[in-house]
Amino acid sequence: MAALWRAARRCGPALALGAALVQPRAANGEGRDGPPRGFGAAIERGRDLLRRIKDEAGIPGILVGVSVDGKEVWSEGLGYADVENRVECKPETVMRIASISKCLTMMAVAKLWEEGKLDLDAPVQKYVPEFPEKVYEGEKVTITTRLLLSHLSGIRHYEKDITKVKEEKEKANRALKLTKTCQDKEQKEKEGRGTEKTESVKPKKDRESEVKSQKPGRKDKEFDQEEYYLKEKFESVIESLKIFKNDPLFFKPGSQFLYSTYGFTLLSAVVERVSGQKFTDYMLKMFRDLDMPSTVLDDNEALIYNRARCYVYNKKGRLVNAPFVDNSYKWAGGGFLSSVGDLLKFGNALLYSYQAGQFKNNNGQLLPGYLKPDTVAMMWTPVPKTEVSWDRDGKYAMAWAVVEKKQQCGCCRQQRHYASHTGGAVGASSVLLILPEELDSEAVDTGLVAPPRGVVVSIICNMQSVSLNSTALKIAREFDKERGAQYTE
Repeated sequence: MAALWRAARRCGPALALGAALVQPRAANGEGRDGPPRGFGAAIERGRDLLRRIKDEAGIPGILVGVSVDGKEVWSEGLGYADVENRVECKPETVMRIASISKCLTMMAVAKLWEEGKLDLDAPVQKYVPEFPEKVYEGEKVTITTRLLLSHLSGIRHYEKDITKVKEEKEKANRALKLTKTCQDKEQKEKEGRGTEKTESVKPKKDRESEVKSQKPGRKDKEFDQEEYYLKEKFESVIESLKIFKNDPLFFKPGSQFLYSTYGFTLLSAVVERVSGQKFTDYMLKMFRDLDMPSTVLDDNEALIYNRARCYVYNKKGRLVNAPFVDNSYKWAGGGFLSSVGDLLKFGNALLYSYQAGQFKNNNGQLLPGYLKPDTVAMMWTPVPKTEVSWDRDGKYAMAWAVVEKKQQCGCCRQQRHYASHTGGAVGASSVLLILPEELDSEAVDTGLVAPPRGVVVSIICNMQSVSLNSTALKIAREFDKERGAQYTE
């Protein structure tokens, strides 16, 4: 096995991956002769982790996809896509991806910006005059596309009461400070015990909140908002602006962070006007260019093959079908369906674009990325004053949460660079995480390897209020560790 990998690496990444990783997989995620050679242990650990999460949270069905260096090495469905009809999940199952839709919209915005059609710093009224100019505390203010992408616009989310929003943010900040204090205390205690081997223990309150977050029937306060359950079908993104366009801003644009799906509804109107096409038409064309055939609108009327049903737990703790909703008011921020395979393709298109400029292009054999490297670097640069609810190490960038490479003390935790986004919708939860390889300059310069280099993980389930980001990161690290071991053999 080691000899095969060494020989394959000398011949380039295509042979290395083709020889050792790629095998046809059945619906259960395994190849005809078992799991892909080289990643069997990582797959078993990942599958065990997913089964535990599935059981703890009472998830009917969950999907996972993992790619290493651009090649899908694991895709699997656990549980049921349709409980009533006993339809099992499979890699091709299509589910709501919720707020990962924001990342897809960002790709469209970035493409239009590269083409010189969109000015990120122009007032949105330049493109969408239907959106009224805003005043905050008697002062005329400007909302730009750049501010919308980083949730700095001041446009509300589903909650209309600014007082409640402030109270929730203060409560969350207090909880975060308490958690960090407990972690610092534990770190000092561990250091005081010297080299004694101890198992990492989470603060009691952190453990309690984690258990609570996985209990069946848990309901985020966000899901108490009436607008989450809109049933009205909007014929255009311009029409859907009426929900919030006349509401006051929660703060002066650029001064604070407030996660806002409605900000992305306004972005969809910008894309529509700049591209000269219906937003939905432009996005579907982009999905075709990216080879994402299973990524479609969450349209209730359309016949969508392999579409899963969505579930929630009622007040009695019983599994029931999720209430009917129409997501046409938020295509850009949470209105797409996809499969884990399509999300892997999307993640690798970004990873390729991000890394392409760092590799030596021998005889023009390296194709350009869908976006320019500098564009993706801009997208993945943390923006000041932002925060990320699903990853305490991260900051929000442009439609992505980004964790930067960092190590504060010697022989202590090393923080890897990665980008992610989670999603929460009625009856669905999701995550897409991209862990780029820390590239070796010698390998890059000699042309022995080619982009994309790194691990991409996508997870989707048909149950709402399930936190999946830490699970995706653990799985990504397992595959990255096993990949590194193979390369050093």
